Amino acid sequence: MPSIFSAPTRNIDIVTFHEILRIRQDVFVVEQDCVYADIDGRDLEPGTVQFWAGNGSVDATLRLLREADGTERIGRVVTAAHARGQGLGAELMRAAIAESRSGSIAINAQAHLEQWYAQFGFVRTGDEFLEDAIPHVPMTRTR
Repeated sequence: MPSIFSAPTRNIDIVTFHEILRIRQDVFVVEQDCVYADIDGRDLEPGTVQFWAGNGSVDATLRLLREADGTERIGRVVTAAHARGQGLGAELMRAAIAESRSGSIAINAQAHLEQWYAQFGFVRTGDEFLEDAIPHVPMTRTR
């Protein structure tokens, strides 16, 4: 099983951060054919923590954002095509939830993954919407 890592973005070596950005680009921009501004500045916010899984490579990743109001948000949850089906995304979700300091974690889930996120205690909190031409649903997990 690949190892799970986490660190504030500013503490990650440049090669690892490059691999995190690369996997997000490979899946979201290329595979899902979704042109959007992935490098949105939020990775560099002081409270942002990156999570990744791999053995010498980044095979899956997500980020945990700490909002100004004290809530937290998980986003950019992605697993490389070659590493899917190994449970890496689930391990990263559990790690991010364990790291959470807030009573509430939000996520904008791709609609077809609503049940997958539900296994971690997330519940739908609103209507389906389009984000970058992909159907999403707002979900929240409360303690």
